[in-house]
Order: sequence, then structure tokens, then C-alpha cells
Amino acid sequence: MIPKIAFLFDESNDWLNHDSNFISAEFQRDNLKIEINKFYDANKIEKFDIVFILGYTKILPSSFLKRNALNLVVHASDLPSGKGFAPIQHQILEGKEKIKITLLEAVESVDSGPILLQNTLNFDGTELYDEIRSKQAQATILLIDKFIKLYPNFERKKQSSLPQVKEHFYPKRLPKDGELNIEKSIKDNFNLLRLGNNKAWPSFFIYKKKKYIIKIFED
Repeated sequence: MIPKIAFLFDESNDWLNHDSNFISAEFQRDNLKIEINKFYDANKIEKFDIVFILGYTKILPSSFLKRNALNLVVHASDLPSGKGFAPIQHQILEGKEKIKITLLEAVESVDSGPILLQNTLNFDGTELYDEIRSKQAQATILLIDKFIKLYPNFERKKQSSLPQVKEHFYPKRLPKDGELNIEKSIKDNFNLLRLGNNKAWPSFFIYKKKKYIIKIFED
């Protein structure tokens, strides 16, 4: 069975669809290339076997979820811990170098659906923004590819059955959250510097009521 598959992206958070790893990715099943339909408008998605909802920042209504057989989200945390916004960025700021990537079913309550698959994303603590995103894209591709090959023979694991993992939510990160503390060393600021997007939201600091931008590159 070759499933009919759609990807739903968000124009306001479209880093994945422009990542070189994701652009070149091909998904196969039974030695046949899978046709992937890409959308930015959720209203145009209907009667698909699988919809992968990737980087989508809006809450989808129940009417959307009912129009397709299976709606899946990729979320970068060990759910139910780390629900909400920017989970990789928050965990890097916490000093984590091993981060779970979770494929879960989309339900009306955000990031609360049953878990289908997980893998682990490994960092060494030196990656800057672009490399962090690149590794995230590769891990996302691996999850999607594995699920496509499994479908429809997959299992659902309810998050409520994971009492060892405590539910917790991350808040949305804004450009202002990139402010460096000039009273701290570069080493102490480094994880925050790593998250700076040099084009869209670079790191910065305030000194004598003036704002200074810092962009970081690996030599």
C-alpha cells in the first residue's frame, strides 16, 4: 500500500522546507518513490492518508483533523516533558546535548497526542544556529522515513502511560530573548550565542542604553 501523503508548513516558521537536507530528501516504500504534496494552506488538505505537520505554529481545528486519516507532528522533546514552543532552543539553554525527537499524533490539545516513534538528536555543544537546524532536519527526515516504511503497522503509546516523564510546557521565544548578559563571560553566554540567527534574530547586548548586534560564525 502506497499512502497518500501531505506536508503542511507554516510560512512564518518555514526553516525546514528550505533546509538543504530536507529539500534533497526522498522517501521510498517497497522500492517506490513516495509522492509528497506540500502545502502552506491547511484548508487545501483533504482526504490524505498521512499529513505531517511540520513547524506549524497555529492551532489546527478539529475539522481539519477529521478530514484526513492520520495527522502527525514532529516535536523535539521527550514528551510529555517540553511541550510548547522552541523545545530545542530551550533545552540547549538548559545545557542538554541529547534531545529526543518525537513523532506524535495531532489532537486538539497541543502536543498531547499518542507517541508513535522517537529518536535522539545528539549535539556536542559547539553547533551554531544553522548546524543545529541541519541536525534537526536530518533527525526529522529519519523519523518520517521510518514511519512511512512502517505504515500502517505502527503502535500508539499514550503519554499518560509515561509517569516517569513529567509534563511541562516551554514558552514562546522572541527576538528579545537573544539579549546577552554583558556581566557574564563569553563561555557563560555561549549557548545563547549559538541560538542566534544571524539574519533574522541575531544576538545582542545593551550597553549605556545602546543596542549592539553580535553575529557569530565558525572559522
